[in-house]
Amino acid sequence: MKIFSALLLLFSLTACGFEPLYVQKKQESLWYFGGEFDTSISTEMAKIKVQTIADRFGQELRNDLLDMITPLGVPARPTYRLVVDVEPIEITQQAMRDDITATRERVRYKVNYRLLSAESSEVLVSGDSIAYVSYDILANPYSTTFAKKKTQTDAAKIIANDIALRIGAYFHARFSKGNVQ
Repeated sequence: MKIFSALLLLFSLTACGFEPLYVQKKQESLWYFGGEFDTSISTEMAKIKVQTIADRFGQELRNDLLDMITPLGVPARPTYRLVVDVEPIEITQQAMRDDITATRERVRYKVNYRLLSAESSEVLVSGDSIAYVSYDILANPYSTTFAKKKTQTDAAKIIANDIALRIGAYFHARFSKGNVQ
């Protein structure tokens, strides 16, 4: 029964038009797992230089972006530049006690990003990404500080993943239409 369920899931994915984001099929007639792949999308993404981002959150965000976009290291001659600007962090107190002290805080991290051509500074992709995270305010200040740092790290990963996916989708659309520049 489990094998039947797995096969049904596999066939339903192939029927829905699912295709990998970071690779292209070289031949239209072959299934993805049986054919050869063109990795030009991930190769093109590896040509992005991620600019330095201010403060500790920006440093964590940049490190996550480097891990996702350029896992083999910073390119020697980048074709693109990724500029990320962090907006001020918004903290909202939640779950108020009878004495009007909060037991939880929700934090909003928002960044604006632009993927630029390194030669002409033309904006290729731009947008913003938002992450909402929260943590409990505990009796122990150390635990609260640790929870706050953990949510900052989580928000950086969420935003980095969102930006990397959007840039990957841009290159996927560009390469799949055959209009490679």
